[in-house]
Amino acid sequence: MPLDIEFVRKQFPAFAEPSLQGQAFFENAGGSYTCKPVIDRLTRFYTQRKVQPYAPYEASRLGGEEMDEARHRLAAMMGVEADELSFGPSTTQNTYVLAQAFRKFVGKGEAIIVTNQDHEANSGPWRRLADEGVEIREWRINSQTGHLDPADLEQLLDDKVRLVCFPHCSNVVGEINPVTEITAMAHAAGAFVCVDGVSYAPHGLPNVGELGPDIYLFSAYKTYGPHQGVMVVRKALSELLPNQAHYFNANSGYKRFTPAGPDHAQMAASAGMADYIDLLCDHHGGPTEDAAARAGFVHDLMRDHEVKLLQPLLDALKDRNDLRLIGPDDARVRAPTVALQLNVPAEPVAAKLAEKGIMAGGGDFYAVRALEAMGIDPAVGVLRLSFTHYTAENEVKKLIQALDELL
Repeated sequence: MPLDIEFVRKQFPAFAEPSLQGQAFFENAGGSYTCKPVIDRLTRFYTQRKVQPYAPYEASRLGGEEMDEARHRLAAMMGVEADELSFGPSTTQNTYVLAQAFRKFVGKGEAIIVTNQDHEANSGPWRRLADEGVEIREWRINSQTGHLDPADLEQLLDDKVRLVCFPHCSNVVGEINPVTEITAMAHAAGAFVCVDGVSYAPHGLPNVGELGPDIYLFSAYKTYGPHQGVMVVRKALSELLPNQAHYFNANSGYKRFTPAGPDHAQMAASAGMADYIDLLCDHHGGPTEDAAARAGFVHDLMRDHEVKLLQPLLDALKDRNDLRLIGPDDARVRAPTVALQLNVPAEPVAAKLAEKGIMAGGGDFYAVRALEAMGIDPAVGVLRLSFTHYTAENEVKKLIQALDELL
């Protein structure tokens, strides 16, 4: 059964909002629309539960239960233990805290591998550990295609490497990296693995337990939810790293890397992301048991729909001589995050697209290293066209027509 796009769009109030009518949203990589279950839970928390949680009185007890529900349900969908998943103010902040933990864990002369394909959030904090005597090795992309070749990683791995950091997919290249293969290579060399899933998770919640990395991070606000960072740290690594929270929280896996704690209301509202996945699963006749299997079923529904819509866009762009398509032109191996190098600054082009009812962005998107590696001036930037499963086929056709008229 294909994705029921009409049912999907009914779950997002933005599509019924008068001020947004006639506009097609193609900047989802910067932040998605929020689904109704999340909005409903957030409203309920602020109106009925906005007290300090986990106390014995009713409003507080229910608030704490809703926070715990979000953690337990999302962890189950991602194939990990509830104690291995935590919430923080953003993925950037979560990564920074993890880097501080590794600062005391990695010794001088030992190494961390980073890429130049990443958003700066999964690169900068690790690179700063060079100030502590940690060797930083850069796994570099192909300057023409943006591809991250696992064979190149193999040349960087040895017994000094303690951590390998890379994106599930880049927010400008779009190509989906083989997480399981890369993780196996790193583990075989004795290294841990940190995956930035911010640009992948909106296209189907990953089963981190099956993929195998030790750390997986993504942003709820790009995955139909509130502005929180979601972080998985597997227990085998979590117990080795020094506690970054209050000393009395050291034995709690989901607290030890969130020193400031999550936003209570937004954490509770994140259970609405699980509600939404369950809604899609049930509507499309998916599995009735096993949260990870249900999430996997929805993941495949989303990906199939996105691939179907993405390929015509790539076909319309790949042979044009007035732009450069970044990343592969096969929709099956990439996310629907499409960056274009133009012959002019990208941001004014995005502004002209807005006049045609296309919401898109132009700039460097905090992927400065990746753009520079591909010979693109970050000040000129790229035009980024990104969508997710709630995008309709007629909107992609509208985008293609607008690009034809403009370019």
